Amino acid sequence: MNEFAARMERARASLGAQGVDALCLSVGSDLPYLTGYRAMTLERLTMLVLPADGEAILVVPELEARRVDMSDGTFTVRPWSETEDPVAIVADLLGRVSRVAIGDETWSRFVLALQSADQDRSWFPAGDLMRTLRIVKSGAEIAALREAARTVDGVADQMSTVQFSGRSELDVSREFAERTLADGHDEILFAIVASGPNGASPHHEPTDRVIQHGDAVVVDFGGLQAGYSSDTTRMFVVGDAPYGFTDAYEVLQAAQAAATAHVRPGVTASSVDAAARDIITDGGYGDLFIHRVGHGIGMDTHEHPYLVEGNDELLETGMAFSVEPGIYVPGEWGMRLEDIVTVTDMGVESLNRSHRSIRVVP
Repeated sequence: MNEFAARMERARASLGAQGVDALCLSVGSDLPYLTGYRAMTLERLTMLVLPADGEAILVVPELEARRVDMSDGTFTVRPWSETEDPVAIVADLLGRVSRVAIGDETWSRFVLALQSADQDRSWFPAGDLMRTLRIVKSGAEIAALREAARTVDGVADQMSTVQFSGRSELDVSREFAERTLADGHDEILFAIVASGPNGASPHHEPTDRVIQHGDAVVVDFGGLQAGYSSDTTRMFVVGDAPYGFTDAYEVLQAAQAAATAHVRPGVTASSVDAAARDIITDGGYGDLFIHRVGHGIGMDTHEHPYLVEGNDELLETGMAFSVEPGIYVPGEWGMRLEDIVTVTDMGVESLNRSHRSIRVVP
């Protein structure tokens, strides 16, 4: 049985266990997880109809049908023409089923139309079901994440000898993106370059601010390679580090190392957050660490599990996520250090291997 067929069987088993009759998935990563096909985000409906007991059918616009690979035989395709109603087609395929789980990223206009098509049918979010299927990665998925991490590691190392001073954040961001694509990524999803006081905003959008001598620069970038995500953050300093930066960075490195070392099967997601947060708090920067320590990663850059206070989910072998504590001083500078790690039987593997010290650039 191939991987997609195995995933569909697991999905069917989960439907049965939850007393749900069918699963309907549209745009987003849940669909390619089960089928290998990623639908374009169009006004035209694409939807996989997967009964708990029955044939899986992908309803797809006719003009998109040739993009679908059906070679493994795990599902069939029902193309619909411009003059057909795809909602009616899906409703007809569902037949008499009464309880349907629908993908969390399905457009509301289609959800509402499907509800109107049969008001006796009950609809439920498919998020919990798909989360359970996707949260533990297969060996092949981890290998893909490892390869994506290797690419961005190489780019971070390449950029350690490149001049930042006198260039805009946008210019440096473009160079990170171009090098990442050239080295193997299929798509860049983000390339944060946040210099000086802009570094205190964790999700800063690069601007035309000119990077200057003495700036600390947060660089957080990633994208997709062979369908799986990369995400890493490294710190660059132009010449001399700003006042107080080096001392804070020693605390940040210790926090990131402690959180990573804490990862192993059976510990809670929240305890990984606490392992980093305790060190940052003891170092006097607790109020300046303003986000969770990590997020799951796979086909999406952000997915389960989320490593945050209050999440007492137990980590399992095969889970993959970021470990990325940060310290942010408003009006002055920010810093973050991020690796993607995976839980192993023996503990943890860091997929990002590039060096974590401050990178001094011209």
